[in-house]
Amino acid sequence: MEETTDIIQAIESNKGFLIKDKDSRQELKIRGFGEGKKHGLLLRDYEALYLIYSSKLDVIKDDKKLTFNDVLQTALIRDEHAWTKFLIYKDIRTRGYVAKEGFGFGADFRVYDKGNFGSKAAKYIVFAMNEGNEINIKSLTDSVKQISRMGKVPIIAVVERRGEVIYYHLSKSHFRELR
Repeated sequence: MEETTDIIQAIESNKGFLIKDKDSRQELKIRGFGEGKKHGLLLRDYEALYLIYSSKLDVIKDDKKLTFNDVLQTALIRDEHAWTKFLIYKDIRTRGYVAKEGFGFGADFRVYDKGNFGSKAAKYIVFAMNEGNEINIKSLTDSVKQISRMGKVPIIAVVERRGEVIYYHLSKSHFRELR
């Protein structure tokens, strides 16, 4: 499918940003963006930020085009981790993967292997965090067990202080008692 160079327009909604144009909705949906709703395609905040960053989306509010920073401020009000999620989402997309909203386990993203979106289930389950943040190991261990049983690969994506994203594959380990 040929990508259009037209800039898509969205409006702000309570849960994200809504694309109403039918052709734009279809193009984005095929490429793994958004969630189909009754009144259009709903983009998550990190998806809208990525598309604005990529010069493919304008968000219009009160007949005025919002800037990237305007949209980021709205996203941060809804979710204090919006910047972290955007950086990780941008990195995943730049690497050629499709990322969708996580499901359960405290996961932030489901990530589809390259070329598999729409034909196969997500391969990776990604937990987003910033360098230096603390996590509850017990709940993470439980999540890793459940995700691994489902045949998915659990990953922690850490945004380090310079803004680079580093990925860690999680697996279960057994330690034997030292004598």
